[in-house]
Amino acid sequence: MRIGLAADNGTWHKNRLLAALRASGVEPVLFSLADVAVVTGGSEPLRVPGFPDALPDGVLMRTIAGGTFEATTMRLGVLHALVAAGVTVWNAPTAIERSVDKAATSLLIDRAGLPTPETWVFSKREAAASLVAAEARPGAPLVLKPLFGSQGEGLALIERPEDLPDEEAVARVYYLQRYVPRRDGLWRDYRVFVCDGRAIAGMIREGDGWITNVHRGGRPLPWAMPRAAAELAEAAAAAVGVDYSGVDLVEDGEGGFSVLEVNSMPAWSGLQTVCETDIAAAVVRGFLAAARGASRPRLVVA
Repeated sequence: MRIGLAADNGTWHKNRLLAALRASGVEPVLFSLADVAVVTGGSEPLRVPGFPDALPDGVLMRTIAGGTFEATTMRLGVLHALVAAGVTVWNAPTAIERSVDKAATSLLIDRAGLPTPETWVFSKREAAASLVAAEARPGAPLVLKPLFGSQGEGLALIERPEDLPDEEAVARVYYLQRYVPRRDGLWRDYRVFVCDGRAIAGMIREGDGWITNVHRGGRPLPWAMPRAAAELAEAAAAAVGVDYSGVDLVEDGEGGFSVLEVNSMPAWSGLQTVCETDIAAAVVRGFLAAARGASRPRLVVA
């Protein structure tokens, strides 16, 4: 099989996926979407590094190179073109677009009837300020998140309208979500790794503050994942359409769970330290099974 691994950063994750692919009998081509070119006028306008004679059978996405809005749009367009040509792409560009945009994720989760904290998204500061005045107060804040963001970066607790930053500081999008405190006062939430429709691993994330992401100092702890949490994470992944994902859950205060986020390019180095499942191997098994079951892409004619 002709397999590409798109990974621009994250050495640990890249190496785990490379090892899992090789253990499965596949020698992947490591490349960056930033190096893919579109050249019209020939038989195949999409030029993928490392595949001079034919498009790959499958592309496993680990990361997308950062850049301008235009560069990111082109790279997602490349993924859409690969899918249209019959290449198996995990995660597919539609799933990446849905999960990167937190507003789209919240919309899909809510439409699927899944529990999730109340969420509001506005473009204007005055609309966000009116919402904060009505819904927040000292001791009962809302969480302000960047629409495009990960690993706990850019989060803020908003208790009063004057706590809101200017529109330029939030790229003219105010994504606000109800803060759900734990009854026991601990700063703790949960990460479930879902692959190919199944919850395969989970952990507690515990912090010394309200932001529990491992990247920000949160501690991964073993978790005997309840079936209800696994089923909710699986349903959330299905609602967004991701092939593999990290689904963040929080206790709802009534004995159940709510969905916070669905991540299409999740990190799992912390999770791997507290679970027995080989996560990279599980991702590779699911991806290769999908690639083998798909129709082969068109050949490039020189």
